[in-house]
Amino acid sequence: MNTDQLRQLMEVSQFIHHEARLQDEHRYAEWEQLWTDDAIYWVPANGDDTDPEQQMSIIYDNRSRLGLRVKQLYTGKRHTQLPQSRLCRVVSNIEVQAQDGEHLVARSNALIFESHTRGEVLWAAKNEYRLRRVDGVWRMARKKVTLANNHSALYTMSFLI
Repeated sequence: MNTDQLRQLMEVSQFIHHEARLQDEHRYAEWEQLWTDDAIYWVPANGDDTDPEQQMSIIYDNRSRLGLRVKQLYTGKRHTQLPQSRLCRVVSNIEVQAQDGEHLVARSNALIFESHTRGEVLWAAKNEYRLRRVDGVWRMARKKVTLANNHSALYTMSFLI
């Protein structure tokens, strides 16, 4: 790995870890700022490579819908998040996969521990990022979160994974 690749991997790793911290701390307004204007946030259901335009997804949000989802979290009317879940994310296996023009594709794995009054849940996910530099900083143009158990019924997930 040359110096430029190493620098890029370090920048991407810092970005992904920063995103995870914002999610764990429920700092969703700041998390929302990490997205581009044309962003897609996708959490597929029933497999890894389904077509979100043809098949059901757990989440398939464009930028507008993502903003609305964040606003809903701040209304106090998300009763499954009263009190808020305590979250702790472990991010690993960060790799820069490719760079095509203005976009960079990166992957990571995450384990998310959720503690709530209704119990404790461990979520496992493979994350794929499509990042773009906007005004000199990385932003997410697309994020795909593939839950390891996305083929099973998910009884509650009222935070943004």
